[in-house]
Amino acid sequence: MTMSEPPGRERGGTEKPNWIDRRREKIRAEVERNRRGEYTVPTWVLAVALLVIVGGWLALIFLA
Repeated sequence: MTMSEPPGRERGGTEKPNWIDRRREKIRAEVERNRRGEYTVPTWVLAVALLVIVGGWLALIFLA
C-alpha cells in the first residue's frame, strides 16, 4: 500500500476502482502533466476568447 491510498484499502488487482479513485487518479495525472509543462488551454476558453474579440470588433464598428 502506498501513501496516496486511503488506509484499510488494499489493491490486489481484483477490486475495480470506484468513481472517486478513478477521478483522483485522473486529477493526479493531470497535475503531473502540468508540472512537466504539457498543459493545454481548454477549447471552451479559446472559444470564449474568440467571441470576446469578435464581439469587441463588432461593437467598435457599429457603435463608432
